[in-house]
Amino acid sequence: YEIGVRLVGSEMCIRDREMNMSESNKRNFIVHGSILAIAGILVRIIGMLYRIPVVNIIGSEGNGIYGAAFNIYNIMLVLSSYGLPMAVSKLVSARFTKKRYKSAAKVLRCSLMVAVCTGGIAALLVFFGASFIENVIYGGGLPGLAVPLRILAPTIFLVAILGVIRGFFQGQSTMIPTAVSQILEQIVNAIVSIAAGYGMMKAFASSPDVAAYGAAGSTLGTAMGALTAVLFMGFLYAVYTPTFNRLKRKDRHTENQSTGQICKIIIYTMIPIILGQTFYQISALIDDVMFSNIMVGRDITKSISMDLGNFSSSYSLLIGIPQGVASAMSASMLPSVVASFTDRDYDSIYDKITKTLKTNMFIAVPSFVGLFVIGQPIIKLLFSRYNSAQGGMMLKIGAIAVVFYTLSTVTSTALQGIDRVNVPMIHSSISLAVHIVLVFVLLKFSALGIYVVVIGNATFPILIFILNLRTLYQEIDYTMPYISVFAKPGISALIMGVFTWLSYKGMYTLTSSNVLALVIAFMVALITYFGPYYALTKMRVFE
Repeated sequence: YEIGVRLVGSEMCIRDREMNMSESNKRNFIVHGSILAIAGILVRIIGMLYRIPVVNIIGSEGNGIYGAAFNIYNIMLVLSSYGLPMAVSKLVSARFTKKRYKSAAKVLRCSLMVAVCTGGIAALLVFFGASFIENVIYGGGLPGLAVPLRILAPTIFLVAILGVIRGFFQGQSTMIPTAVSQILEQIVNAIVSIAAGYGMMKAFASSPDVAAYGAAGSTLGTAMGALTAVLFMGFLYAVYTPTFNRLKRKDRHTENQSTGQICKIIIYTMIPIILGQTFYQISALIDDVMFSNIMVGRDITKSISMDLGNFSSSYSLLIGIPQGVASAMSASMLPSVVASFTDRDYDSIYDKITKTLKTNMFIAVPSFVGLFVIGQPIIKLLFSRYNSAQGGMMLKIGAIAVVFYTLSTVTSTALQGIDRVNVPMIHSSISLAVHIVLVFVLLKFSALGIYVVVIGNATFPILIFILNLRTLYQEIDYTMPYISVFAKPGISALIMGVFTWLSYKGMYTLTSSNVLALVIAFMVALITYFGPYYALTKMRVFE
């Protein structure tokens, strides 16, 4: 209980006072976003590390099934609950800014009702439709896919509930509950995934679908991790409840909106956010389905599972680490932009968008360069059973996605913060249409194979970013300061890339040790990025 009080009462800056979301919290959204970003990076590093033994345990085929199951899971998660944390955060932030605490409580109650309905329906659809997905949608190209899908189904319901509670705290401009719960969730996920994956492979060793059972065991970790996070966030809310009740008692506003009206507002806020993200998530699902079916149609079936497994591990997992920073910073920016928009403080909105872009580019640009330069030896170290040359080429082709995903995420969140929630959805639908045509044509009429999926993934966020930026200019006259956003990280990352490549090549030539060469290359990368960046900051050349 004492730990919970400290987290909720002191460290999270949720105090018993009339103005719960203080001006200091609004200004420090970068700090809270950074905390969430650090947690996100740790979560992804843990995810990357535990995937190494998981890949070795369940094998390349099992990992391909695992990746396909997660694509289905992700799209159902997006459809059922992705918009909930952002919708709750947005609505709670606006009400806390106006000191309407009773209305904020009603938003929380109604959001939980929506989560139970949407999460429950999606979970049931996945559980009972798993065989249809395996045999019809994937055309039988991934035998046993239904098994991990049924394990993942209950997780959809848990994550819907979890998203509401996280969004409630995020709406008060505090990201620490989400950050701590994410780390706990991933630790439990890692332990259970490894143990259950190993156990299932042993238990079903004689089954022709042993790879699918191994994948199912590993997906059990996701369910147990989500359950742990729900229990933790529920505990924090229970500790915070007395403070929140006192705030509600001080609220003299009359609540005129009924439960039905609040639910409608939540759903209307969710739908554009969900659809916008759905188009991004469904692009990955469509890519998998088109790749599987077209390769089967061209009688190229031998490497489908292995290629998809390499893509989900060597490529998706590695670029997902820096992409997590964008999601975290955007989650922190949203309630702050909503508060400024509620007060009609446009200068503050411009400043927050630019600060968020600068902070993200500080991570995204060197991540892109680093993955481009030494992606192959990293894959060779982490995923030895995969073709590191193929994985390295994937990163050379597609690592730029880190930058454009970041830009599209931040600008989409900015539009949602200024009550233009429909716009990112429209832009995502346009990009998806272009994406489908591009990927289909390349798969059908070229010999690029799995690299087409990489190209599609990398190009999808580019059009979204361009359209988002145009709309921000039209709506609030925002123009991105390209030089101050890109110059320092770009110049520093180029210097870093050259010296990192030279140091790796030189050390590997001398020692023939990939591990030692990577260690030296990482040390050189840190020095040659932060050194020039610090010097350029001191010179104030690009401010």
